[in-house]
Amino acid sequence: MLQLTQEIKGTAFVYVVNEQTSLNNQTPDYVSEAFKTFQTAETKEDFFKIGNQFYFFVKENIDLEKMRVAGFNIRQKLDKKATDITIIGSGETTLALAEGLALSNYQFLKYFKDADDREYTLENIFMLGDISAEEINRINNVIKAVFWARDMVNEPNSFLTANQLAKEIQEIGDEAHFHVEVFRKSEIEALKMGGLLAVNKGSIQPPTFTVMEYKPANPINEKPIVLVGKGVVYDTGGLSLKPTPNSMDLMKSDMGGAAMMAGTVYAAALNKLNVHIIGLIPATDNRPGGDAYAPGDIVTMMDGTSVEVLNTDAEGRMILADAISYATKYTPELIINSATLTGAALVAVGTRAACLMSNASSNVTNDILNAGEKVYERMVQLPLWDDYKEQLKSTCADLKNIGGSTAGTITAGKFLEHFAKAPFVHIDIAGPAFTTATENYKGNGGTGTGIRALHEFFVNYKK
Repeated sequence: MLQLTQEIKGTAFVYVVNEQTSLNNQTPDYVSEAFKTFQTAETKEDFFKIGNQFYFFVKENIDLEKMRVAGFNIRQKLDKKATDITIIGSGETTLALAEGLALSNYQFLKYFKDADDREYTLENIFMLGDISAEEINRINNVIKAVFWARDMVNEPNSFLTANQLAKEIQEIGDEAHFHVEVFRKSEIEALKMGGLLAVNKGSIQPPTFTVMEYKPANPINEKPIVLVGKGVVYDTGGLSLKPTPNSMDLMKSDMGGAAMMAGTVYAAALNKLNVHIIGLIPATDNRPGGDAYAPGDIVTMMDGTSVEVLNTDAEGRMILADAISYATKYTPELIINSATLTGAALVAVGTRAACLMSNASSNVTNDILNAGEKVYERMVQLPLWDDYKEQLKSTCADLKNIGGSTAGTITAGKFLEHFAKAPFVHIDIAGPAFTTATENYKGNGGTGTGIRALHEFFVNYKK
């Protein structure tokens, strides 16, 4: 969508303005006058329209998030049938504005009868200024991955079964040239993935376990980094049934962690990052039908750990634990797990941030946190102290799958840490993964959160 140009094109124009900005002699007088007035005013953003032409002025701001939001504001004012826009400016501030505009152009219209009338037709964001083709290509690829993830989260379970999710990942693997292998139920049974199989018992749809591998010719890391993403394509809570309003009715989004991790591999492959990455996606729906697993059951996990199930709505950690155990075969230097895992995370930090827990080195942890800050996918670090494992002790099994009424986000992370045999980072994205009203360039519905942060982490990754 973003592309370089040597001339102003289209019918909409954005000027990124600072004290040194000047216009060329060919600029129409009415634009020059509006520009001079804006340049000396306290106003941060302004626009006017003459005929079918839109002119936008945005004061340059070193706060990149404010520039992204300014891009969203432009999309809100722009004619939805505009096809081209030119942004005149340079550097990372202008790129941030273009990124915000491009992300705001996303729509999920597949199921609307009048989709053509609703559709934004903006196709080209032309960039006129000191910006490299490499930077443009990198942002385009990341946005492409974010849009894919948003589509996956927004798709209803009537379409996006575990099998369909695996198929969608295979398609992006073919496009971006990373390897994808899908394990079916018989292979999952052979692996003795007791957690994934238990959660799937109430469903008529079979589970899948999807393995992705992106490996460049000479990666910086000798051992891979493994990404694990929760792929619960729909969560009723199982026999521990969720209420419907503002709960079960939003649960098509419960595979947001899978979308984040598959999207991260997709972006890394498209941008040919020099990092060896494995992605693991355990996927199923969680339903109360058939022979559904029940509170009181004891499940033997892939690594042999026995788990007393006290709440079937704590299913995400059951399927993730098996995937984290599977990661051991790669002797990874780092495991990063992502999931819409706990309502407690939403209570703790709301929709503005994810919760991060880590036993990895402070350098790795801080690099992930800093990457999130840079792209404004912020994370709040919570502890993984050993004390919290006390809450997971069972009277009849090695662990129980919930830790009680307090510190629910941390005890969920502590449960998962038990299965990790390498440095481990857990990111609970329950808050920012899905919006119920438009939130600037994040949109309405699936946000694709976490992909931009992890991509930034991998761009700057050092052993």
